[in-house]
Amino acid sequence: MSNVKIKWNPKGFELDSLGQKKITRITDGDTPFIEMSIRMLSIDTPELHYPGMTSPDKFDAKFKKLADWIGQGSAPLSPGLGDYLKKRLGTGKAGKLHKEQGEKARDHFQKLLDTKLKAKNGKKKPVFLRAADEHFDQYGRLLAYLSPHYTREQLAAMTLKERATFNLLMVESGWAASFPIYPSLPKIDDFALLQEAGQGAFEKPKGVWKNPLSLTGYEYRMCVRLFEITEMLVSGGTVSEKVKSSWIERYCVDITTAQLFNPEDYYKVLPYNRLFLWPKDVAEAKAKLNLV
Repeated sequence: MSNVKIKWNPKGFELDSLGQKKITRITDGDTPFIEMSIRMLSIDTPELHYPGMTSPDKFDAKFKKLADWIGQGSAPLSPGLGDYLKKRLGTGKAGKLHKEQGEKARDHFQKLLDTKLKAKNGKKKPVFLRAADEHFDQYGRLLAYLSPHYTREQLAAMTLKERATFNLLMVESGWAASFPIYPSLPKIDDFALLQEAGQGAFEKPKGVWKNPLSLTGYEYRMCVRLFEITEMLVSGGTVSEKVKSSWIERYCVDITTAQLFNPEDYYKVLPYNRLFLWPKDVAEAKAKLNLV
């Protein structure tokens, strides 16, 4: 029988639940170093595996079917968003395109790492991490901004642009979409750089923006869920109103006007001007950010 009188069961959650952690070294008896994944903040690249380990090209036919259902009025979404998504999903190659773009995004990120982390002596530079107000996502991945590590002297001689994070550089390349989510936002000056980088890539266009039929990573994931829900509906299944709308939950703000949009109206905001809010955060964000 235990003598412990404290009856408390913290909820907690598994860190990095999608990956296996390895101990790389220890410095003393209570300080191990482990490997874990990081989710880079305020950006979103095309998926290579979703849902689970499914390759996006497996959704080509499903997305084509979803486009047909949208055209028939069978999918639970507004006509405006339906028109916006239908032309992207109806090509029969939406998943394949997304996968190809995901591979190019990964390759570009690797090139950035190889270039930016190479020191003059040939060794690899360490990295600098800045975590968000919310430290971990639902999968236990650390939410952070990632950049090469610079000394104080080096930072003092650099502009904000010269010390850019990898997050910013990926948006600038066009291989990542700007994806800030309240409350884990960049500082004011960094937010301006993110918006400028996203606008430059979009208008150039560069990366994924070269193809006007591209789906951002968050749009791809939304459409996977929309397909699953619509499939249940057309097969005669019972679907609650809550489930019908669960495929698109985040509100959207135009950061240039502070105007708040309902979830299904996010497409009315230019991609590089979007800021997303979870429903639970809308009231707080309206007050703190003076949203219209």
